[in-house]
Amino acid sequence: MTTPLPDPATGVPPARVLVIDDETQIRRFLDISLRTQGYRVLQAGDGQAGLALLATEGAELVILDLGLPDMEGHQVLAELRQWSQVPVIMLTVRADEAEKVRTLDSGANDYVTKPFGIQELMARIRALLRTHAAASDGGAVQFDDGHLQIDLQRREVKLQGEPVALSRKEYALLSLLLRNAGRVVTQPQILQEVWGPSHRHDTHYLRILVGKLRHKLGDSALDSRYLFTEPGVGLRFCDEARPRRRE
Repeated sequence: MTTPLPDPATGVPPARVLVIDDETQIRRFLDISLRTQGYRVLQAGDGQAGLALLATEGAELVILDLGLPDMEGHQVLAELRQWSQVPVIMLTVRADEAEKVRTLDSGANDYVTKPFGIQELMARIRALLRTHAAASDGGAVQFDDGHLQIDLQRREVKLQGEPVALSRKEYALLSLLLRNAGRVVTQPQILQEVWGPSHRHDTHYLRILVGKLRHKLGDSALDSRYLFTEPGVGLRFCDEARPRRRE
């Protein structure tokens, strides 16, 4: 199969995505879907082969299955994190909240529960690649979808061109979520960073703060555009443009 050519506008080769999954059908499905979107794809059927491929070939993003024949996905992630900060999306059939929190706290950037929608997965891949590229370049984090504008370097937030007055904690929460755009930030992570380590279990503080922030951003828990809740797990800032439903 031919190797995708670099983007003619930038000269940058397409991102490499390493898929580590023991199910041949899943690997084939992801290979076709990713290549259709212009990504280069590497495949491994077990954890050791995946780690070896990442070490020798490199990748800009890893899709890692939690259940592998030779080692747990958590073990693969732990070994990988000893020497690489590549974004990792974990695939899992375990949908319970405790497993999701454990996955994120152990170093995964995001997770997708099987069976999954390919468009949602692609959106999460794009968001993670953008965030990782911005962090690697040391660039200032900005967001502008024509409705909401956020500039973390200037500490400015505007809604339809008008400044939005945020409290210190509201801004801290928005900044944390935007810096991790496209990935779930767990409740304990948020509480520790915004309120401090002694408040890691005070989830009621977070519910109140999220409600206030949503109101100021013109967002809604029932029809989210920016702040998405993963019940019992955490929050995600979605930097993909999403049209609102018509009333």
